[in-house]
Amino acid sequence: MDKGVLLCCQNRSIFLPSVKSEKMAKRVKIGITIGDKNGIGPEVILKSLQDPRILSGITPIIYGCGNVINHYIKTLGFEQLSFECISSAEKPVENRINLVNVLPEEFTVKEGLEQKSSGNLAIKAIEHASADISAGKIDAIVTAPISKSVCQNAGFNFPGHTEFFISLSNGAEGLMILTSSLMKIALVTTHVPLNEVSSLITKETVQLKAEVFHQSLVKDFGISNPKIAILSLNPHSGENGKIGTEEIEVLIPAISALKTKNILAFGPFPTDGFFGSSAPSNYDGVLAMYHDQGLSVFKALSFDEGVNFTAGLPIVRTSPDHGTAFDIAGKNKASETSMRNALYSAADIFANRNQYKIIHADPLPVKKREKADNWRSKPKVSKKN
Repeated sequence: MDKGVLLCCQNRSIFLPSVKSEKMAKRVKIGITIGDKNGIGPEVILKSLQDPRILSGITPIIYGCGNVINHYIKTLGFEQLSFECISSAEKPVENRINLVNVLPEEFTVKEGLEQKSSGNLAIKAIEHASADISAGKIDAIVTAPISKSVCQNAGFNFPGHTEFFISLSNGAEGLMILTSSLMKIALVTTHVPLNEVSSLITKETVQLKAEVFHQSLVKDFGISNPKIAILSLNPHSGENGKIGTEEIEVLIPAISALKTKNILAFGPFPTDGFFGSSAPSNYDGVLAMYHDQGLSVFKALSFDEGVNFTAGLPIVRTSPDHGTAFDIAGKNKASETSMRNALYSAADIFANRNQYKIIHADPLPVKKREKADNWRSKPKVSKKN
């Protein structure tokens, strides 16, 4: 029997065979950035790691600060939970929660408050984890929520995690995908003002984002020939140009171009009619034009369950689909479901990518036949004179 690792992820099991690589048979090493120390990030991290069964498939490595984690262990009454402080993620302790202290000093926790020190710690955790995944020390990253304004005031020059990881990926076309058991929604534009969205919706951009979405559905989620629904930008899909012309001038030509590349793209669909019917169940993914068009519906239907995944990058990065929730920080009210799903999704996607590489590695060469085999022809019988 082939030896491998069984990943129990999101109510399904994935067997990862030990083919070609010893690394494939090891637990998935997942780096978890602490997020804002005064938000619910540390709480949902600890809650998601309480169940020891999660350690059977992954080795978690928290990037943060030991005294912050100890504060929340005491505050939440998790005294039975412990962790190993390690100097490097390269050699974590299996079957244990590991922690890398990213800064030498200790931090005071003030639940619910915005502090520059929170930004400093969060930024350092992100930078340390990204350096480690680039060096091959960890297999995937799960980021806990940050306060964008706090981090930007501390010198983080990005609108969010997504843009940061895209900037490190040597020109790779990143794509934000929100995924749950109900749906997968990707965004053409992300953290931009609404009055700039229309100018950013071009045929080339929509086509490129749809192609990245298609590739991710195939490689990261294991879906063959995925069907993608593309939402319209304007109400009622523009009413034949009466309420905007983007559908006629941009989206329909983009969909036509995608079909020439054998990508199953359909639409454009008006958002209200699409989600107000059973249409979403007919598609493997939905491509929305802007942030709130996709996320409003997604969070209404999948809140506390959904996962944010940055597709199109050479690394695997997921996160819970909620923010810092300062109003309930430290009160033991935060649900860990989304964080737990983010951990399992990261393991799933890492496994799926490796399976895809194995399946498509070293294909047999195709030889052209010089002559067609005439296997139906009868043998010639010489005639006697």
